[in-house]
Amino acid sequence: MKVSYTAFCIVLVLVMLEAQVSESVTCNPMELSPCANAITSANPPTAACCGKLKEQRPCLCQYLKNPNLQKMVNSPNARKVASTCGSPFPTC
Repeated sequence: MKVSYTAFCIVLVLVMLEAQVSESVTCNPMELSPCANAITSANPPTAACCGKLKEQRPCLCQYLKNPNLQKMVNSPNARKVASTCGSPFPTC
């Protein structure tokens, strides 16, 4: 589990430089770090995760287009977390 979380964080750090502003939200994949445990395991998302996911929702299409993030963001667990948080994935 720690390896997956660490890998997730490393990928997010690598992409952090590509952050852009979308709909008055600063797109920063590191903002989704509270969701790492829920995405990489069967644990339910925390309130902090859901808040950040809703905040970063306008950025999800950008993250899905990024080959470094696509696998993690488009995973079944990530979609499950989004659904549980009441923040469905946008149609890109």
